[in-house]
Amino acid sequence: MNIKKHIPNLITLINLFCGCVAVVFISEAKYEMAFYMVCLGIFFDFFDGFFARLFKVSSPLGLQLDSLADMVTSGVAPGYVMYTMFANSGHQLGTNEFIPLLGFIITLGSCYRLANFNIDTRQTDSFIGLPTPANALFIISLKVVLDIYAGSSLLLLEILTNEWILLAITLCSAYILNAEIPLFALKIKKFTFKDNVLQIVFLAISLVLLLLLQFGAIPVIIAFYVLLSIINNMFLKK
Repeated sequence: MNIKKHIPNLITLINLFCGCVAVVFISEAKYEMAFYMVCLGIFFDFFDGFFARLFKVSSPLGLQLDSLADMVTSGVAPGYVMYTMFANSGHQLGTNEFIPLLGFIITLGSCYRLANFNIDTRQTDSFIGLPTPANALFIISLKVVLDIYAGSSLLLLEILTNEWILLAITLCSAYILNAEIPLFALKIKKFTFKDNVLQIVFLAISLVLLLLLQFGAIPVIIAFYVLLSIINNMFLKK
């Protein structure tokens, strides 16, 4: 039996396990732990493809398994977090018990994104639309930031407990996942500064933001990534 061909799929299943544990932590309102589990799942999500290429054992099964695992880690988990944010909000949209379910629009958008990614041959070296792992980190970090800083920032509390703003974030999240917006890849193929200026600038600014803002830097970095990609598409490429 060729053990190598099973290693990438095993790593994918560990990603799925991390996603399941993250969902459990969300149900227990342990959002910071959920964030760490999603990060761990994303880590394994990267390495399943790495080992599949290393061992030359890529398969249609692995591709489908990867998307199914990502559906939990990067689809269900952020949708569930947004559900809880709606449930704990100021109820500007009313007190209807079904309103928090709007948070799962993120899960629907993630599902469509993952299915489309499997058949889109344009996304081998870069992305079109925001990858689901980045979106998951963005959404879950909002709740972590709210829990950490809400006591010292009334403005942040008002923003992230306003249902209209949460609805706008939810709809924008589902849109940006599937938008026809090319996003630059972080892979470095040529070890020259000229060929990697965009990546180096992004990583350097991200590092500074992480040092200064810690958890608060996560949503800022992801928003900056999308903005920098748009600027790159409009001006720098020309």
